[in-house]
Amino acid sequence: MPNASFTRNIKESAERVYEQMRKDHAGNWGMNIHYWDWVPGVGVIAILSYFEKSGQKEIVEYLKDWVDRNQEKSAAVKVINSMAPYAIYPELYRRTSEASYLETAERIGDWMLKEAPRTREGAFEHTVTEKASFPEQVWADTIFMAVLFLARLAGLTSRKDYADEAVTQLLLHLRLLQDPETGVLYHGWNCIAGNHMSAARWTRANAWIAVGTPMILRELKGLTSIPEEIGDRYRKLMEGLVRFQREDGLWPTVMDRADFYRETSGSAGVACGLLIGIREGLLDPACKSAADRTTEAVLAKIGADGIVAGVSGGTPVMETIEAYQQISCHPTLYGQGMVLMLLAEYL
Repeated sequence: MPNASFTRNIKESAERVYEQMRKDHAGNWGMNIHYWDWVPGVGVIAILSYFEKSGQKEIVEYLKDWVDRNQEKSAAVKVINSMAPYAIYPELYRRTSEASYLETAERIGDWMLKEAPRTREGAFEHTVTEKASFPEQVWADTIFMAVLFLARLAGLTSRKDYADEAVTQLLLHLRLLQDPETGVLYHGWNCIAGNHMSAARWTRANAWIAVGTPMILRELKGLTSIPEEIGDRYRKLMEGLVRFQREDGLWPTVMDRADFYRETSGSAGVACGLLIGIREGLLDPACKSAADRTTEAVLAKIGADGIVAGVSGGTPVMETIEAYQQISCHPTLYGQGMVLMLLAEYL
């Protein structure tokens, strides 16, 4: 692998997944791309990745239209988890030179530096749009939902304060969430209690950092010093993830519970992280075989209509590990997006 048949399957599957993301799914929280939060945010980040690999120029026009239609909705949801859509703004500015993209991105970047809620360690508190509060909690999700944007803004503006904050957040999250024994990450950290709550090694949590870390470090090259500890921790994370991969190429929704159901979005995210990590020189090329196995399994999860199956619903840090097994699966933009990003790496 790859061979001609595999390559054709990748291209056709990626296009089906992308086209399904663009369809009107009004009223469907998981698939509706036209609101402002982390779910459509992951969707548009993935669509931008697909553009960068496929070169389909009409995708940029689609993303511009998406911003025009939805950016006014952002005013009501200034929380860390809803920063995700802004991650496409730096590239849209590069492509269009429209000042509004840069002005908005810098305004949000400054909010993150000066006003975003933080824990006692200085990590971004995982605030969300739902009527829920997670005081002084650190979640792995934040790296992809917020720190990726900050790193991309640093890459665009060459502002060292943005770059330094991105490094600080990445290192804090790795330190607070990484299990020293296995190398993989816990879903969250409670700064008040000083523990990992249910201590679940949730696969999608690991995926957010697995794929987010090399994307972030790529943006920060030459802007600030990157501690060796980040690379060391990232390699330990990815080596641990590969050890937990099941025979079918996927990971259970909680990775060290082989009896739990296999989960597509987390599996795709981990595999995508392996491929980007290799490309960025962070990981041994031998890791590609694990990613290839996942990709074969993920392709089988994509329906003829482009819907990705086996994606678990939105998941806070659950009270028990067993509770993760009770999260139902249904189509979502983050599931579509993680799969699209993975497939795009083969284009």
